[in-house]
Amino acid sequence: MAALSLGRTAQEAGYRLAAFDSIGSTNTEGLLRARAGDPGRLWLATLHQTAGRGRRGRPWLAEPGNLAASLLVVTPVAAEAVASLGFVAGLALSDAIAAVAPSLAVGVALDGAEGAGGSRLTLKWPNDVLGDGAKMSGIGLEAERLADGRTAVVVGIGVNVAHAPAGLPYPATSLAALGVPVDAATVFAALTEAWLAVSRVWDDGRGFPAIRARWLKQAAGIGGPVAVKLGGEVLSGTFETVDETGRLLVRGADGGLRTVTAGEVHFGVAATANT
Repeated sequence: MAALSLGRTAQEAGYRLAAFDSIGSTNTEGLLRARAGDPGRLWLATLHQTAGRGRRGRPWLAEPGNLAASLLVVTPVAAEAVASLGFVAGLALSDAIAAVAPSLAVGVALDGAEGAGGSRLTLKWPNDVLGDGAKMSGIGLEAERLADGRTAVVVGIGVNVAHAPAGLPYPATSLAALGVPVDAATVFAALTEAWLAVSRVWDDGRGFPAIRARWLKQAAGIGGPVAVKLGGEVLSGTFETVDETGRLLVRGADGGLRTVTAGEVHFGVAATANT
């Protein structure tokens, strides 16, 4: 298997790489380095993660052959704007996969799969990348305020390249299962290049309107039924859009709009089953 390496333009832009044969969590390592004074623009990546964390603290393991990567970003952006980096990551990963697997970007979604513009790659709020409607990647952000007032953000990205986990409460897939014969090193190099391009548009949050517009074009489930688990409550309605700060807008049966900042989201048939 090829060694992990940055793309050429990412290297030229000053990004660095810490690659590991195996590690507990690339996110944890990124935060430790931030506290120790690392200036950011540091990718941490492995093909075997043993103690990764998904959303809401759930475990995210990178089986050998899959990819776990985290990017340490040190930014002056206010903490409330940091969450928009999740949209940057989703677009960057989608672009990277489209670059190494063009058939997923231009193919027609399979029956029952969400699709945007005919692409088999869609984005699920807040930060999943789907292939043929099944979860192929998860993205999680962890942030800490530094002593100098800046924010250290670790953007964690897990990609099912060779394997997809079983026994989950939602469909999951891998690039291999989608018929894409690519390895994790190839995906990672493409991701580092795509991140550079998308983050330049983001521009420390100033370009989020353009990021939002692009994200909405690839969004799964817009205009369809959605159910959001908010603690003990389940909010059901129609997925209206994502607002100017990245929050989910759900239109209820009474016609009113509810704003969702965080929650467990189900679309389509899954939304109906979870109401």
